Amino acid sequence: MRFTSQTSLDGVTEQLFTLGEIPGVLWTPEDALGTRPLIVMGHGGGQHKKAPGILARARRFVTEGGFAVAAVDVPNHGERPKNEELDRIATENRARIAAGEDTAALVAAMHALVAGQVVAEWQAVLTAVQQLDHVGGGPVGYWGVSMGCGLGVPFVAAEPRVSAAVLGLLGSPALAETAARITVPVQFLVQWDDERAPRAQSLALFDAFGSAEKTLHANPGKHGDLPRFATDDSLRFFSRHLA
Repeated sequence: MRFTSQTSLDGVTEQLFTLGEIPGVLWTPEDALGTRPLIVMGHGGGQHKKAPGILARARRFVTEGGFAVAAVDVPNHGERPKNEELDRIATENRARIAAGEDTAALVAAMHALVAGQVVAEWQAVLTAVQQLDHVGGGPVGYWGVSMGCGLGVPFVAAEPRVSAAVLGLLGSPALAETAARITVPVQFLVQWDDERAPRAQSLALFDAFGSAEKTLHANPGKHGDLPRFATDDSLRFFSRHLA
């Protein structure tokens, strides 16, 4: 892991890093010392590791929960090189959205193309970050919706260090078998009028999780209308399970 910059603002230290070819960012409380819980965050499609929603939630997790938060650019996003096949799928996906067509199958195919690579990368980043003195080997949570859910489900299912996860804004029959292997507490977010994630598929994915403790948080609105107070709920959820 190589750190390329460090800045501090309003009690939060931000460190940009690279791990091999993976560009990432780590947020921690300013002057943090010792072990603390870590939250890995997965960004949405067409976004990046410092997208406004990721940044805002990460800063709240740090300042109000005392957590460390890490995020990376997934393939074909942010500072990662462009991939011709993924670019083609993304272009087709945008065209289908504009036409009001169902994109669930296309999105699932795109996630399946990169899921194996992303899971291995997130596991490597998790290992490297937990070796830092101001993070350490404390409990780990995961937060990711939309594409962050599509890639997060296989990550949480594969990574035993994750002990709680916030997921949602996605429904995919292809993820049902993987979701059944997840047994940690899950908070699942649904936008009731989501134009990209069919409601029935989202509810089916929630039902598929093997967790004994799972809660469904449904709010009116479309895909991009996730209410700001959902972050309050996520913060309480992680504080309860990662403390």
